[in-house]
Amino acid sequence: MSKKTGETTEHVWHTIAVSNILDILQTSLNGLSGKNIASRIETYGPNRLPETKKRSALIRFLLQFHNILIYVLLCSAAITALLNHLVDTTVILLVVFANAIIGFVQEGKAEKAMNAIHKMLALKASVLRDGVRQTIDGEMLVPGDIVLLEAGDKVPADLRLIQASGLQIQESILTGESVPIDKKTNPVTANVPVGDRKCMAYSGTLVTSGIGRGIVVATGTATEIGRISGMLSSVETLTTPLLKQMNVFAQWLTALILLIAALLLVFGHFVGHFEFSDMFMAVVGLSVAAIPEGLPAVLTITLAVGVQAMARRNAIVRRLPAIETLGSVSVICTDKTGTLTRNEMMVVSVVTQSHVFSLEGCGYEPKGAIRINDVHVNVREHIILEELGRTAALCNDASLLLHNDVWTVEGDPMEGALLTLSGKVGLDVRKEQAVWTRTDAIPFDAKHRFMATLNHDHEKHAFIFVKGAPEQIISMCSQQRTVSDTTEPLDTEYWHEKADQIAAMGQRVLAFAFKPVNPEHTVLEYSDVNQGLIFIGLMGLMDPPRHEAITAIAECHKAGIRVKMITGDHKGTAAAIGKQIGLQNPETVLTGADLDRMDDLALASAVLETDIFARTSPEHKLRLVMGLQSHGLAVAMTGDGVNDAPALKRADAGIAMGLKGSEAAKEAAEFVLADDNFASIAAAVREGRTVYDNIKKVISWTLPTNAGEALTIIVALLFGMILPITPIQILWVNLVTAITLGMVLAFEPTEADTMRRPPRPRNTPLLTGELVWHIVLVSVLFLCGVFGMYTYAIDQGYSLDLARTIALNTLVVMEIFHLFFVRNIYGTSLTWKAVQGTKAVWIAVICVSVSQLAITYLPSLQAIFATESVPFWDGVLIVGVGVILFAIIEIEKQLRLLLRQIRTA
Repeated sequence: MSKKTGETTEHVWHTIAVSNILDILQTSLNGLSGKNIASRIETYGPNRLPETKKRSALIRFLLQFHNILIYVLLCSAAITALLNHLVDTTVILLVVFANAIIGFVQEGKAEKAMNAIHKMLALKASVLRDGVRQTIDGEMLVPGDIVLLEAGDKVPADLRLIQASGLQIQESILTGESVPIDKKTNPVTANVPVGDRKCMAYSGTLVTSGIGRGIVVATGTATEIGRISGMLSSVETLTTPLLKQMNVFAQWLTALILLIAALLLVFGHFVGHFEFSDMFMAVVGLSVAAIPEGLPAVLTITLAVGVQAMARRNAIVRRLPAIETLGSVSVICTDKTGTLTRNEMMVVSVVTQSHVFSLEGCGYEPKGAIRINDVHVNVREHIILEELGRTAALCNDASLLLHNDVWTVEGDPMEGALLTLSGKVGLDVRKEQAVWTRTDAIPFDAKHRFMATLNHDHEKHAFIFVKGAPEQIISMCSQQRTVSDTTEPLDTEYWHEKADQIAAMGQRVLAFAFKPVNPEHTVLEYSDVNQGLIFIGLMGLMDPPRHEAITAIAECHKAGIRVKMITGDHKGTAAAIGKQIGLQNPETVLTGADLDRMDDLALASAVLETDIFARTSPEHKLRLVMGLQSHGLAVAMTGDGVNDAPALKRADAGIAMGLKGSEAAKEAAEFVLADDNFASIAAAVREGRTVYDNIKKVISWTLPTNAGEALTIIVALLFGMILPITPIQILWVNLVTAITLGMVLAFEPTEADTMRRPPRPRNTPLLTGELVWHIVLVSVLFLCGVFGMYTYAIDQGYSLDLARTIALNTLVVMEIFHLFFVRNIYGTSLTWKAVQGTKAVWIAVICVSVSQLAITYLPSLQAIFATESVPFWDGVLIVGVGVILFAIIEIEKQLRLLLRQIRTA
């Protein structure tokens, strides 16, 4: 074996019989033992592909200058240097380097966020080790491991199959063929292509149906996908349609500003007869004032902050444009089990031909009392309970594990609850599974709604054990088991009545049956179970609602978001859970059969008023999404299975389950819930709205302030006036405020009424008429404030430098007050909480204030920026101008909100 390759290179695995492979890899059908695993990891290395080579820090830093906005500033710096305006050159370069450093740091944080997401989405693998089923990180697989495959799994390594029951794998990533391949266990000849190696399962391919087991024969770079790793897609870069839109907007804005600057330069020099160097410095100031060079970086930071905030809420963003979409979601279609409920199933009712038993217990611990009408019973007096327990244990793919005195399930929680029931009726599950060897199985599938296994013991007995939906199992039975250990004709009406009764109590109902067969019978076909089964009984399982889900649903309703539950459970179970969790219309329930009878027009009408859909298959989800979208609604859809992928892709926001979700569902979704909890969906919607609000706040603060600065220079040049603020002072303002005041808006917390506002229409443009009006209003107010204070200073007989210093400080103070206004764009800013701000806001305000005081009063900086010390009462007047600005725009906002309320009333 070659070290660190993950493969025994001299073997062609698809040509070798299973027994020989077990010998070659020194393993067994029960998997590796603990003592061998560590040494194999050391020999073969982790099961992962090498990470793509990352750009060096220097290259990442230099790429921050690859932007049209930066090119304009660099050209300006070069020309000012030629004109010997070295101070101006220095300040321009400071602006450029400050933005480059911001972008560099932000990109590093975004890269860390993406790496964290990679880890949270790391592939898991179900394996047998020491004969016990375990879930491990895919990186810890080694050659010789026995891997268990189920529908929806991504194959975690190259496997030589040793069991394949209805197993089909889609290998398009390797072969380009989208049709799934039927898998077998027999070896094939050496020279067959990858697509014809039916006894192999290759890393990165998707299991579409059936179950299987395989021996790991290659890991990491030695896998087939490792050899062609260039085909693997990389993680999506941190960009969204919004950022692209804003970059295009910035480019057009830059072109417009340069055109205006060129016209002003020509006008000022040839018509106004200003010195060329003075005019050039003026238009440089105009360009720097008007170009929002820091906006793309700040917007990207806002999104990166949102990604990390969602990750803290257990919502992992896989496709970043979805953050924008999430803020407009108006309907959430969610699974029930594990999402709205705790996913800790427990059998609470057992129905036999003569009795109804109730069961008690705690979680998955295989102990608990069994009662009839509150009277404790001895299970040995009811042999039929033992038969039910045996069927539940053998027709089962899960395992119960005891870890730190806590019983947990490895596999389906419902099947874990059945194993717990088997323990409660006195059976040793492992012993039963050892005595009754499984020789074949029909895995559960949503289409046929049952699972069947064929088991043999050592005394030449053979039975088929079946579990599934009551109506399906009843249709497959002709007899029923009695308490006297005999059989009698099936009482169909009795079983349907009992199934409805326990389902009405919010319990999930499963039916159990068996059938004796000849011991020579070793292959299980669908025809073997279609009829002639003996019905044993029913079990009712309860999965209690999550308390946090109930709260989250109430919050969604307040936010104008309709919640719809889509489940494969019984109609009565779905209705009972719907009432408990507070759905708006729990009385009306549509089943999959109802949906099948509806055409698309009828379904689109019914889906608006119906909140519960029961007995549905994954295929129904796609029709429901399309029905809701036909009304212009933005839909979030949860899913976990392979067949959920089309609905997840079609939904505006596809949400895959992180714990129980298949790899196919995760790849189709924009979000992955790390905890499968509905409360995390509601939290993600809240964060999505917050991110969108913060992006809007960044733009609402940046564009008006830049426009106000630019308008001040344009008016002065057009009317032949002396500039109230020098170009170098404009550069200073942009340097200081862009990396402080503009940046803090990315970290704004969720506003109090965020989840009390209706969803925004999904096609709402970011630059709305309301925002354009705000830009115009604030720009004019900035112009009035700056020129007003400049004129006041001149009238007071102050020097030109002092007048400009007063105008400069007025501009900065107005930007600070504008920041406090923008922080609350949907409500009043005149609250104590709004005044308190956040730590980030006050740090930024203090930094800006200290910086302004420094250039105003420190002699060394006064010489650079041509400033003079501002008298105390003039300083008070400057703050007063900021207060007046705040008052005007706040009054305008309140009038606008009032008019909106009147129109909507």
